[in-house]
Amino acid sequence: MLQSPADADGDALRRVAEGGSDMSKPMTVEFAVAVADEPSGQAIAEAAAAAGFTTSLTFDDQSDEWTCYCSAEMLVTYDDLIRVQQELRQLASSDGGDVDGWQPAGNVS
Repeated sequence: MLQSPADADGDALRRVAEGGSDMSKPMTVEFAVAVADEPSGQAIAEAAAAAGFTTSLTFDDQSDEWTCYCSAEMLVTYDDLIRVQQELRQLASSDGGDVDGWQPAGNVS
């Protein structure tokens, strides 16, 4: 069983492992960064891309919200998830963005 803290990230990480993903192999993880508007989202996307993330900016007509998605290929460990979220928070903070979760692509064979 995967050992990680009893918090939202740890719980999500356990669900990924229980879903059959090989946690010893890298997978693509998409981090959502909530942004106030398109210009802020563009600035965050550019900063994240310069830091090595693959980025996309989307607008949800139903919720009237912008999200900058920042993807990275990585080993999905608790410590690395926390580190990447902190990195993205620092990149996004000057433009009013905040990390709003993550989703792995998985690697179930």
